[in-house]
Amino acid sequence: MLNILYSFGISLAIALFGTPLFIKLLVKRSYGQFIRQDGPTAHYTKRGTPTMGGVVIILASLAGYFGASAILERVPKVSGLLVLLLFTGMGIVGLLDDYIKISRQRSLGLRPWWKIAGQGAVGVAFAVLAINFPNQYGWTPGSFKISFLRDTSVDLSFAGHTLGVVLFVIWANFLITAWTNAVNLTDGLDGLATGASTMVFAAYIIVTLWGISNLCQPGQAGHCYTMRDPLDTAMVAAAIMGACAGFLWWNSSPARIFMGDTGALALGGAYAGLSIITRTEILAAVIGGLFVIIAASDVIQIAWFKLSGGKRVFKMAPLHHHFELSGWGEVTIVIRFWLISALFVAVGLGLFYAEWVVAR
Repeated sequence: MLNILYSFGISLAIALFGTPLFIKLLVKRSYGQFIRQDGPTAHYTKRGTPTMGGVVIILASLAGYFGASAILERVPKVSGLLVLLLFTGMGIVGLLDDYIKISRQRSLGLRPWWKIAGQGAVGVAFAVLAINFPNQYGWTPGSFKISFLRDTSVDLSFAGHTLGVVLFVIWANFLITAWTNAVNLTDGLDGLATGASTMVFAAYIIVTLWGISNLCQPGQAGHCYTMRDPLDTAMVAAAIMGACAGFLWWNSSPARIFMGDTGALALGGAYAGLSIITRTEILAAVIGGLFVIIAASDVIQIAWFKLSGGKRVFKMAPLHHHFELSGWGEVTIVIRFWLISALFVAVGLGLFYAEWVVAR
C-alpha cells in the first residue's frame, strides 16, 4: 500500500506546486491557446491561456512512479513501464501537435497523416511488447483474449500465433485510438477532462488492488485474476491520478492553464493501456462512460450531418458545447458531467465486484 501512497503523493505535490512555475514559463514564451473560430463565442476570452499543461501531468506521473520505486528500493516491472511508454509516447505526439498550433497560430497542428503515423508507431510498439515478457507463470502484460471483467473465451490467436499477433495489434490500436480521441474531445471545458480522468484512474487503483488480493496462484485457475504485475499497474494509476488532481487545481474554471493535446492524448493512451494490462478492455467503456458519450455525440453529429444533407442532431458537438449553446453555464456543465462520470465509475466498479460475488 505504501507504494501506491508514495506514487500518488509525489505526483500530486509536483503537479500542484510545479504547475504555476510551468505557467510562468509558458507566459514568458507566449505559448497560449489558439481558439477555433467556429466554437462557442464565450471561449474567445480564453485565447492566450497557456496550454501544453500535459507536460506537467506526464512529468509528475513519471516522478511519482519512479520516485516511489526508488524510495522503496524496488525494481520497476514491465507492465508499469509499458503503460508509461504508451502514456509518454502519446504525450509527445500531442506535444508536437500543440507546439505547431501555437507557433503557427492556428487551430490545426500536425498534419492528419503525421499524427496518425506518430500514434500508430507508439501504439504498435506497445502492443507488440505487451504480448512478450512472460513471467514465471507464463503470463504476459497483454493477452490474446478479448477481456471484459477478465479474459473471455474470445481468443485472437485462434488461427495461430502470427495471426494472433496481427489481430492483437489491430485490437490494441483500436482501443488506443478510441480512448485518445475520446479524452481529447472531452477536453473542451475548464477542468472537465481532468476531473473525469482523476475519477477513472482512481477506479483503476481499486481494480488493480482487487487483482492483487485475488491473484491466481501457481496451478490455480478459475475465480482469480491473471494480471501481470498488478502492484506496478496500481502505482501507475495512482501516479496519474495524483498528477491529474494536482493539475486540476489550476485547470478548474477559470483555468489558468490547459492540458492541450499533450495531456489529452497521454491520458487517453494511459487509460487504454491500463484496460489492456488489467484485462478489463470492455469494462473500461463503462468506467469511462462519460468519454464514450462525448465521443459518440461527435460521431452522431458528423454522421447525421452527412446523411441528412446538412441537418444537425445537436446545436454543436461534442455534447458539452450543445449545452453551452443551450444557455448552461460552463461550471454547471462541468459539475454535472463530473457527476455523470462518477456514476459511470460506480457502475463499472459495481459490475467488477458483482461478477466476483456471483461467481463465488
